[in-house]
Parts: sequence; structure tokens; C-alpha cells
Amino acid sequence: MKSMVIGGIILIIALMAGTYFAAGDAFIGDDYINSLTMLGAVAIITITVFVALKYINQMKNDTASGELAEENWDGIGEYRNPVPTGWALAFIGTIIWMFWYFTVGYPINGFSQIGQWNEETLEYNKKFESKWENPSKETLEAMGQSSFLVQCSPCHGVDAEGIEGKAQDLTKRIAKEQVVHVIKNGSNSLKTAYPGGMPPMMLTDEKDINDVSAYVAGGFKGEQPAAYGVCAGCHGADGKGMAYVAPNIREYDDALVMAVLKDGKKSNIGAMPSFNGRLNETQQKALAAYLRSLGE
Repeated sequence: MKSMVIGGIILIIALMAGTYFAAGDAFIGDDYINSLTMLGAVAIITITVFVALKYINQMKNDTASGELAEENWDGIGEYRNPVPTGWALAFIGTIIWMFWYFTVGYPINGFSQIGQWNEETLEYNKKFESKWENPSKETLEAMGQSSFLVQCSPCHGVDAEGIEGKAQDLTKRIAKEQVVHVIKNGSNSLKTAYPGGMPPMMLTDEKDINDVSAYVAGGFKGEQPAAYGVCAGCHGADGKGMAYVAPNIREYDDALVMAVLKDGKKSNIGAMPSFNGRLNETQQKALAAYLRSLGE
């Protein structure tokens, strides 16, 4: 037992030295909370080591004794021994210390930098929402341009004309190659907004595919091909889509842009990752307004 006590003391000293080496700078100064924290660390380490030593020694030398409880499980019963005094005092002392810490030592309603930051952030967000609750078209486009330059231009370029083979040209709603790709391969990347997706090969005749693709990519100008009737069932005769069924293939409306930002988008030249959480709702609508202005 003597050697165990000596070993325990050495372990306490080693743990305290390690604690001070790792966080010693925090205990220098007039902040009594840090000093109390260090004192608590000393108490916890000391109590833990000696309690462990006590029970290790007890397991090595003691024998079970006392009055057996009536309950047993498969012949295995428990003794009606009282709670160890030291354990009970430590348990009650910890509860008392907890109430002191939360009410006097470091009150939960006291000042904190994180709390102050949260309050200021909420206040700023409220002012921002109030200020831009009903922005004009010009304001939305200007705000959208700022968001575009920060979030989108690294791939689509500052002029929004994209990078050939890597990022879509956003100055026009859709390219003919993209329409052909979707007709032949289908599309289900915008599952949140349009859960049904579009199955592949809605059109199979190459001439029909070419005529419809040219018509859609050309901005719905000229005579509408008869084969477009297959597309109109979901996208509408005017190409402006249907909520939860099919997106707008005529222009960048709010619903489409918000869906792409949330889910990402797969196309004939690759995949765009999700931007979910990067822009708030007002900024997303502003981005949609800016993209529409490019076509204008």
C-alpha cells in the first residue's frame, strides 16, 4: 500500500505539471475564475487518484460482508452496504459547487462575448431584413451582382459567360447542347423543388430533338415545333414551368435559381456543387434578378 501511495503522489504531481505546462498562461493574472479552475483541477486529480488507489487496495485485500438483499438475479445478490462516506460527500459537494458556479462564480446570465456577438448578429439581421424587405428591381439587380461576383464569378467569370467545357454561360437561359443532353439523358438533380425529375428520351426522333432544342435555346422565338407539345405538358406552352413539376426553361426565375443553389446542378459539361446556406433568401432572389438582367 505504501508503494501505491507514493506512486499516486508522483502521478498527481505529473498530472498537475502537465496541466500547468499546457495552460499555465491562463492562470497568470487577476482573474479569480482561472485560479478557481486550477484549484478545481488539483482537487479533481487528487480525489480521483486516491479514490482509485483506495478501491484498488480494497479489491485486493477486502472480502465481501454485510446483509444480503432479498433480490437476486440467477443466484447473484447484492449486499445492503451503506454508500461510502467519501463518495457521498463528494457527490453532494459537487452539486453544491455546481449551483455556486452557475449563480455566483460564473452566472449563466452574466456577460459573455459569445452572447454579445449573438445579440448583435440577430439585431443586424433584423435591420437587414427590414431594410431590404421590399427592394426595387434596380436594388435587387445591384445586390445580385455583388453576390454573383463573390460566389459565382470564380467559375462563370465576371462577365457571366462561363468557361468553355467547365461552367455554363449564364448570359442566356440555356444552350442548345444542354437541351439535347437533358432530352436524351433526363434530369433529376433538382429533387427538392422538382421531385419528379424528367425521364430520359421524352423525344426519340433526332429531327424532333434538334427542332425543340433550337426553339428552346433560341428563347421560344419563331414557330413552335409540334414536338414541343411533349415538353409543354410539364414546362407549359410558354416554357415557364410548373411548381413542383418542372422548372422554368425560358428565364431564370426565383424558384429555379433557389433550387439550383440548394441542390446543385448536373449538366452536359459537369456538375455544380450545392451552395445551400451561403446566401439568404433575399440574396438568392437578388441573384435571380441579376441573371435575368443579363438576358435583357
